[in-house]
Amino acid sequence: MQSDPFRIRDHVADFDKIVQDIVQRSEAVRATVPMTADVAYGPDQTDTIDLFFPSGKRSGLPVHMFIHGGYWRMFSKRDYSYVAATITRAGAIAVIVDYALMPKVRMATIVDQVRRAKQWVLDNIADYGGNPADLTVSGHSAGAHLSTFLFNSDHTPSNVRAALLLGGLYDLKPLQNSFLATEIAITDEEVARFTPLAHRHDPQTRAMVLVGANETPPFHQQADRFNEHLLQQGLPVISLVLSNRNHMDSVRDLGMPQSQAGDCLTKLIANDDR
Repeated sequence: MQSDPFRIRDHVADFDKIVQDIVQRSEAVRATVPMTADVAYGPDQTDTIDLFFPSGKRSGLPVHMFIHGGYWRMFSKRDYSYVAATITRAGAIAVIVDYALMPKVRMATIVDQVRRAKQWVLDNIADYGGNPADLTVSGHSAGAHLSTFLFNSDHTPSNVRAALLLGGLYDLKPLQNSFLATEIAITDEEVARFTPLAHRHDPQTRAMVLVGANETPPFHQQADRFNEHLLQQGLPVISLVLSNRNHMDSVRDLGMPQSQAGDCLTKLIANDDR
């Protein structure tokens, strides 16, 4: 029987070890990096963000939002605090976003949540020393999918300067025939409404589309298609295959500034195209 290319555990031998490592790294970051936890961006108990701050004066700092993955059905912002290590080292405020999980809620709810989180940042981050005019975003896997909804365009500026999309899902149709069919049962309506390849995106947002070299074929195919989709819409895009990286160690690398993925994130925040 052919393995499911979307079931990450089947293709990453040390899946559980990596998850344990990122959770431990997250706890260490929460214990050492200045932070404000569980800031509400809405009324639901999952409408919360964690803010992490670089050392020094808090005034006019760049701001970076990170949205975690987990196929919209697992993990939380707390598990991904470790990404703030790279963000704050780059001199930015890290905004790690939480959201409700499927199947308890549907995708429309989650997309609305991350959009409201962005609006909260634009409206309030100046009170925490951030510059809302210097907002960048990133996400991994389902989080990369959700991040695209922060800069898809209804002919108004998204106010997102740049976005890093790692191991993302940009066409939801194939997931209906994956193991997720029994776990979250993505509907035809959700495919139509929430497939990023069906949307227009803000041409003022600079995009970085990353995928690990050791990812399964669908992730490479979707990255290639979305890269071309954005280019056709006039967005400046950098496309990169991360050397010797799979779906899990690539996202762990976001919390390591000296890694290839961590370096990409640092350069995105610094507005460095080199």
